[in-house]
Amino acid sequence: MLQLEDIPEIRSLTLRQDLLRIPDQLDIPLSPRVRNIIDTPEFRRLSRISQLGLVSLVYPAAHHSRFEHSLGVYRLALLYLQQLAGDERFVKLISTSDAEVLIVAALLHDLGHWPFCHPIEDMRLPGVPEHEMFANSFLLEGEIADLLRDEWGIQPRDVVSLLSAKPRAPSARVLQSILSGPIDIDKMDYLQRDSLHAGVPYGKNFDQQRLIASLCLNSNDTGLAIRDKGKTAAEMMVFARYVMFSEVYWHHAVRAATAMLQRAFYLLHHTLDLDRLFRLTEHAFTRAMRDAAGNGPARDLLEGLFGPTRVLYKRTAQFSYFQDHDRYMQLARRPYPWLAACAEELALRLSHQLGSRVAPHEVLIDAPPTQLEVEFKIEVHFPKESIYRELGEVSPVVQTLAKKQFDDYVKRVRVFLHPRVRDALGPAEELGPLLDAAITAMER
Repeated sequence: MLQLEDIPEIRSLTLRQDLLRIPDQLDIPLSPRVRNIIDTPEFRRLSRISQLGLVSLVYPAAHHSRFEHSLGVYRLALLYLQQLAGDERFVKLISTSDAEVLIVAALLHDLGHWPFCHPIEDMRLPGVPEHEMFANSFLLEGEIADLLRDEWGIQPRDVVSLLSAKPRAPSARVLQSILSGPIDIDKMDYLQRDSLHAGVPYGKNFDQQRLIASLCLNSNDTGLAIRDKGKTAAEMMVFARYVMFSEVYWHHAVRAATAMLQRAFYLLHHTLDLDRLFRLTEHAFTRAMRDAAGNGPARDLLEGLFGPTRVLYKRTAQFSYFQDHDRYMQLARRPYPWLAACAEELALRLSHQLGSRVAPHEVLIDAPPTQLEVEFKIEVHFPKESIYRELGEVSPVVQTLAKKQFDDYVKRVRVFLHPRVRDALGPAEELGPLLDAAITAMER
């Protein structure tokens, strides 16, 4: 049975002792055993990996780190536990030791992230691990593993299981829904934190306190639900996520930079020691990539991103699920090697059109990745009626933005060209027939 008074971090939060301040005016309780974890080299490495990577090329203040985000998620884990301790079913299901595993998992959930992790993962290339699995090398042996055993009484494999396995026990399923679900502590932090640092209002426009105050267990005790008083806050969180993807994460200039990095990595990854590369901090990572590029085609891409002068490729064509549906469906969720080959085919056809050589790496096709975003599916408890209903059934906002395919609303297919090629092409409409011919050639 859960006993919150036995958890030092909860006591520190309540008594406001041993606190560390992070934006936006949030106090993080640092018990000795938490401080020892965040002072390890493996965790300190996160302070030199930016949360949003290439987004800062478009939103200059978005330089916050995964270290800061991890502390924010850890704090939210404590707040979730405080709230759910008022739910009798949660208290009976979750033990004090279970709660401590959740606290540690929240603190360490991003330990396996490397610089520019998500764009590289999205490519689904052989030899590139998922960051959850890459974290195992930090968690199962070494200083953090010793601290978990000696100071927390936790087996490192229990943390690994919560972060990366598919749980079967009801208690583990509830804890994992707190870490990764529709209203999990990760999304709750990054939406507001990314919005704060990017200087936009979109991710802050939901009532975090009211949403946390509405938390309860779902109808079969296998995950989180919300009470009806949190319905509007949940709707606003869905909308905040939608707008952050539309205006920040999938902003066309951010995706131009992303497409450039992905093509450079694709050109180089066979020559790279990925295990060593993924353990580096961001500055060392970009230096290693640029060294590996030498004078090859990846050099131009990386210099445009990380060199003294920013040179982003230009958006020349864009297709969505609702605008130019056929082209969108032909390109969305294709494997990355297919997209790269199609872009090379398009470069060849542009060379004939322009009467001068267009290098294969000067044409990039950016499309929604093969893996879809998590659907926003959660139950709402109506106490007066003693009934649970799906949020999508009682909310037109969620019905539109979450129950239907989220990716098709916020992610576009785009063709980016090197500025020299874009200027030489003339009207963007001329690209359409050439792209159609390239797609047809790929399908033969």
